Amino acid sequence: YRMNAYFVRHPEMVLGELSVESTQYGKQEVTVKPIEGMELAVQLKEAISHIQGEITENTLDDFELTETDRSIPADPAVRNFSFTNVDGKVYYRENSKMNPVELPALTAERVLGMIELRNVTQELIQCQMEDGSDEEIALLQKKLNQQYDRFSSRYGLISSTANRRAFSQDSSYCLLASLEYLDEEGKLKRKADIFSKRTIRRAEPVTSVDTASEALAVSIGERAKVDLPFMAELSGKTEEQITEELAGAIFRNPLTDKWETSDEYLSGNVREKLRAARTAALQDDQFAVNVQALENAQPKDLDASEIDVRLGATWLDPATIQQFMVETFSVPYRFRDIVQVRFFPMTAEWNISGKTRLSSTVAASVTYGTDRANAYRILEDTLNLRDVRIYDTVEDAAGRETRVLNQKETTLAQQKQQAIKDAFQKWIWQDPARRQRLVEKYNDLFNSTKPREYDGSHITFSGMNPEITLREHQRNAIAHVLYGGNTLLAHVVGAGKTFEMVASAMESKRLGLCSKSLFVVPNHLTGQWASEFLQLYPSANILVATKRDFEQSRRKKFCARIATGDYDAVIIGHSQFEKIPISQARQARLIEEQIEEITEGIEELTESHGEHFSIKQLEKTKRGLETRLEKLRAEHRKDDVVTFEELGVDRLFVDEAHSYKNLYLYTKMRNVAGLSVTEAQKSSDMFAKCRYMDEITGGKGVIFATGTPVSNSMTELYTMQRYLQYDTLKRKGLAHFDCWASTFGETVTAIELAPEG
Repeated sequence: YRMNAYFVRHPEMVLGELSVESTQYGKQEVTVKPIEGMELAVQLKEAISHIQGEITENTLDDFELTETDRSIPADPAVRNFSFTNVDGKVYYRENSKMNPVELPALTAERVLGMIELRNVTQELIQCQMEDGSDEEIALLQKKLNQQYDRFSSRYGLISSTANRRAFSQDSSYCLLASLEYLDEEGKLKRKADIFSKRTIRRAEPVTSVDTASEALAVSIGERAKVDLPFMAELSGKTEEQITEELAGAIFRNPLTDKWETSDEYLSGNVREKLRAARTAALQDDQFAVNVQALENAQPKDLDASEIDVRLGATWLDPATIQQFMVETFSVPYRFRDIVQVRFFPMTAEWNISGKTRLSSTVAASVTYGTDRANAYRILEDTLNLRDVRIYDTVEDAAGRETRVLNQKETTLAQQKQQAIKDAFQKWIWQDPARRQRLVEKYNDLFNSTKPREYDGSHITFSGMNPEITLREHQRNAIAHVLYGGNTLLAHVVGAGKTFEMVASAMESKRLGLCSKSLFVVPNHLTGQWASEFLQLYPSANILVATKRDFEQSRRKKFCARIATGDYDAVIIGHSQFEKIPISQARQARLIEEQIEEITEGIEELTESHGEHFSIKQLEKTKRGLETRLEKLRAEHRKDDVVTFEELGVDRLFVDEAHSYKNLYLYTKMRNVAGLSVTEAQKSSDMFAKCRYMDEITGGKGVIFATGTPVSNSMTELYTMQRYLQYDTLKRKGLAHFDCWASTFGETVTAIELAPEG
């Protein structure tokens, strides 16, 4: 028999005797029968005496901070959005004023105790930052230990529910919570390192070096670039002497006229850089060394046997497909102007005009086609990454016409489709001139990039807890974030992505590469993230959002705190991030750009007599966008909400980025597993914000982290590239999913077992 486990463990809480009775439905059920001669009131009083619990008093969550006439001018020594003790009473600083806070006595005691703890903790951090003596630090550590022990013995852990609710509106609450290391059950495992060790080492600036190579290492570590005047000052050498000594280690980029390290200059699109260097060398001999170094850095050219090219690959020009069609299908000379292969970049669609006029030839209807689908139709389907299908039109019982798949004819047509694919594989590399032309084009498009190897060994990590040592792969990943563009940290669980992101943000700010970082993390991990952030950088000034901060009444106030505060980092949850809107003007501009592109596509298809179906599809998409635009312009937000652009964020870190994999894509493919044309609102919102970050940072402001970049479908790789490499996809002509899929993937038709067998 089933029974509540509590009463099994606590029989004294059962007010009667347990017995098993038969119900009116013939079932056996457990019930409680009264004990003869016992009064229920007596039993109830006895049972209540066994209940162990505590009553939590009202806390700050139940009170609104209101400006009153009793407010006083803000004390500059008190951090903004913090509690302070004024003559034994609790005040809260908000911008230029400090307001008294009315709290129950016990809650006020908790808050005053945490104010003392916070002040000592900040004093200890400041002492370490100013390189205080071991004696001074030991004295403050002793004081902190005493205050913490006294507080926790009376009020419990800082991270307990009552203390968190009482003090969570203080900007330093996360700092206090980081004083405790908790186990999986939420109990104190040990105190933080700050109680017994130095957790901050004062950065000792390097004022002089002996060699140019040492000066280069310091310049990269302190300025994140080759800064010749700074290097000259450090080494006592002239800039000319430094460039001579570092020949081969640094190069002057003719496109930017700036000096770069060899690992930066001799990576990326080295074919494009070589062309620029050769042009510059014609004008100035000093760039001859660039040409020689870049020639040595060129990727090995792939030959035809190493290149896998399929029908539908959009980097192939229509003339090549036209030639294949004419030669393979033996198109009569007089019809060659009628049957034309066209490609429309706007929709990534291939079209063969006049395909119904030549179905009577042997090649078109027998060798590579069937009676129901000629070779030209099958070729068009293949180019558009579709498996050919044959349908019959039949009438149902009600006399309505419906389309039914003809299994036999479809199987036959798909065999012909495979024959065309096989013929193309044999044909494509046969002609030497065509082979050379296509190999050169492929190498220039897709074999022109040399990956940069990032070395983080020289990074100093000023302000980091010296008790924590980052591993080599973590330092190199941080160097990638600092010196590369948008980055995907696709490390396995346990590889240390959190510390990589935290250190990247702090180093980016120290080096002047960004001013404010925003961390978007799973909702339930905001507190844990804040704790780990402060474990690594105890002196960091961070702002952490709580669930209540994004309630309708508080959202505007919290966003204003982000916008007006000089924080090292702001940590918010995924769902909170969605509630910060992109400005209406930017949303309208993005929609207008899409409408403009589609309008051009419709004109292009109309002029070239493209398929009516494609034009109708584009017009439908255009109408949908125009409706969205009208709706957006008609919206009038009730409150003057702070937009994402106004937050002042210039570096965006997204943890568990696979949560945003459902980004809308347009494709002509059908019945392919993993392709979804449904759109998740949070993903389109993330995409718009990533495009904004690219705009203000030049493609260097977005960092995604996930242990599962691909979980269900290869489509997720394309989605990640759209977030992080959108401009690169556009440059390569791969912005449309079908272009990307035809270049890097292949659709395979296979029998799949149905659930019923």
